[in-house]
Amino acid sequence: MAVNDTLEGTHKIIQEAKEQQQHSGLVPTLNDFSQELTTLNLGPTHPATHGIFQNILQMDGERIISGVPTIGYIHRAFEKIAERRPFYQITPLTDRMNYCSSPINNMGWHMTVEKLLGVTVPKRAQYMRVIAMELARITDHLICNSILGVDTGAFTGFLYVFQEREKVYEIYEEICGARLTTNMGRVGGMERDFSDVAIQKLRDWLKTFPAVMKEFESMFNRNRIFMDRVVNVGPITAERALNYGFTGPNLRAAGVDYDVRVMNPYSSYEDFDFEIPVGTKGDTYDRFMVRNEEIWQSLRIINQALENLPEGPFHADAPHYYLPPKQAVYKNMEALIYHFKIIMGEIEAPVGEVYHSVEGGNGELGFYLISDGGRTPYRLHFRRPCFIYYQAYPEMVVGSSLSDAIVTLSSMNVIAGELDA
Repeated sequence: MAVNDTLEGTHKIIQEAKEQQQHSGLVPTLNDFSQELTTLNLGPTHPATHGIFQNILQMDGERIISGVPTIGYIHRAFEKIAERRPFYQITPLTDRMNYCSSPINNMGWHMTVEKLLGVTVPKRAQYMRVIAMELARITDHLICNSILGVDTGAFTGFLYVFQEREKVYEIYEEICGARLTTNMGRVGGMERDFSDVAIQKLRDWLKTFPAVMKEFESMFNRNRIFMDRVVNVGPITAERALNYGFTGPNLRAAGVDYDVRVMNPYSSYEDFDFEIPVGTKGDTYDRFMVRNEEIWQSLRIINQALENLPEGPFHADAPHYYLPPKQAVYKNMEALIYHFKIIMGEIEAPVGEVYHSVEGGNGELGFYLISDGGRTPYRLHFRRPCFIYYQAYPEMVVGSSLSDAIVTLSSMNVIAGELDA
């Protein structure tokens, strides 16, 4: 009975999508075809989907006539869980949205809470955050572009850059003790200062990585087989991208130079000199090239931040919200009290309503927070870029082949954890 119900639900979705798309004129009607169309389930669990989500495609042979994206296969209810947690305990939840660039999620959440609390973070902590966030951006783009190479039949580049990703994760370990879901930093700054080992590993990596990146680009940028698979595939115009609410590399690939780091600087990004790469066609090749160039720009930012790293504290003077050093807890009654109150979630936040966004690996990652003066958020909403631009996917693949649909999805870098929070 349950299986029949599921099939009936799927058929209903397909029929509604057909009627809606035919009415809008986006796709031909069934009368335009003499042959029978095929319904193809791309996902929810398929190696080519890179996550747990489904696309119900109507196929005329190898050509896609229409598509209906469905989500809901993860649905971990991050926002509702967060509304029952003290503010500092929400950080691990943000790790599990875009898990390819967790530190950016962490820092974005911390900055949102700091805006609500009115906490000013020291310059050194801001630069440290920039280094962590740009490292995360690089690993995020490496994952996207190298797997795009795998989807077009080139596995070697993936192996090359994933070795470098592992080296970045070793730097994460020195900074915070974790690799993938980092829980990095704290409200008010960083949990600890960069150790000498972390800085040395970072300097070593900055010396060796550019050569590997150049080798990666030499395998793909002008490769005729790769270009045949990605040029003019899955394009979207700047106007359509803006209408859908695109941000990040997918919007910049369409020719719009919007970057939160420049438009609404945070964490001292205004101190750094870097460029915003843009494309022209908004196709798969442009998305690939924009992410490659953003990796080079992130390297520029990290080098500047490391060479100009300010002296001073690595966290704000905010004892009500920032955990005191453990040794002080053992010896100082005031530190013990603050430690107990923070750990037990007894610190109440002021009444307020704030929105803060950062430039995530996939675009504008925003946090809309409403506080009623309690110990947990009254309401919390995450602006997840994947959830927004995934809605354009059917339009981007209509008229293309099934193999084109795979590389289009890959180049959009849809992360299931961020798509379906």
